[in-house]
Amino acid sequence: MRHDDPRLPTSPGFWRSPLRGTWFTSVLGLVLLVGITVLFVTGLLSYAAYNPNLAPVNDQTPDKGILGFYLFSWPTDPYWLYRLTQGLHVTLGVTLIPVLLAKLWSVVPKLFTLPPARSLAHALERISLLLLVGGGLFEFTTGVLNVQLDYVFPGSFYPLHFYGAWVFFAAFLAHAALKTPTALRAVRQLRRDEGELAPARPDAPTVSRRGALWFVGGASLLLLVTTAGQSIGGALRRTALLAPHGGADPGSGPNGFQINKTAAYAGIDARTTGGDAWRLAVTGRDGRTVRLSRADLLALPQHSAALPIACVEGWSTTDQWWRGVRLRDLAALVGHEGDPPDVLVESIQLHGAFRRAALRANQVADPRSLLALTVNGEDLSPDHGYPARVIVPAAPGVLNTKWVARMTFGDL
Repeated sequence: MRHDDPRLPTSPGFWRSPLRGTWFTSVLGLVLLVGITVLFVTGLLSYAAYNPNLAPVNDQTPDKGILGFYLFSWPTDPYWLYRLTQGLHVTLGVTLIPVLLAKLWSVVPKLFTLPPARSLAHALERISLLLLVGGGLFEFTTGVLNVQLDYVFPGSFYPLHFYGAWVFFAAFLAHAALKTPTALRAVRQLRRDEGELAPARPDAPTVSRRGALWFVGGASLLLLVTTAGQSIGGALRRTALLAPHGGADPGSGPNGFQINKTAAYAGIDARTTGGDAWRLAVTGRDGRTVRLSRADLLALPQHSAALPIACVEGWSTTDQWWRGVRLRDLAALVGHEGDPPDVLVESIQLHGAFRRAALRANQVADPRSLLALTVNGEDLSPDHGYPARVIVPAAPGVLNTKWVARMTFGDL
């Protein structure tokens, strides 16, 4: 068969939908221009929130080099910062899926155009287009899988999503620089010149282009209302039908709020947390170490803070009322009076990522940063970290280590 045979996708006659055209593609492209830019920025903020330059235990992305040029010490104010940025990142990413798929559908004939390269400039444009399409599908697919807690991709999510984001966004910027002027002209035109994207032999229309855009917008709105509730919480959580942490609270009582990792999953039971089996080791200046039972911790000055738990998958709890010992008071016990240093927190859990996590000095110093012993007026449940867990304002959930066994204060 010849490549111009109308039965082949390489033939202009193969693609006959009258919806395709420069105006339709341009509208979708401009929506993605704004949306993907916000996704990229909030994604970078999510990476910064892990304090990846603080200690290797926090950084799952080796050899980032200059890609970490923007990193800064993650703040503790406002206390809901990570809840906002990561909730926006995940909810917007899910909401944009219909727009992305419609945009790819609108330009798919160009992927089959022959010859593959008419000139060097054309070849570079085609390569950038392949990186754009491949990178976009990769980022959205791995993101959705992570949100759904389906870790079926090879390797760690963090480096895959991090490097994929930079490849995708570099191709996205190049494409935007080339196509945004054309897209703006196409949208402003009263007479819609459909250009090279229009089919050579269009079929009869069954829906208008505006109708198709309303359909895409409706699909995005549906995904928004069935996802956003997981990061807002309260009564709206029940609307998050597509989110693993949507629906009703997992249980009742003071400990009846969302969790990611159960005690059973982490290998935690009463043999390691009950009675005399558990002691917290706190190490500080010159190797000074104190060992504290739960009763010892309860005897220290107790403080309270109302803070949420917010996770990378985009879900968060409402504010919970935590009570325990300030991290900076524990630092003072081992010789770090005044300005406390960084701390390495280690859990007794037997397996899983982030069994250890590092916190910056500003996080330790915040008076709301606690080694929590109770929540909402009741002892922590095993699933919420009994006998003691860390809770820090604005920190990602995985840095709020549960089942804490050791804390080492000092430069990391």
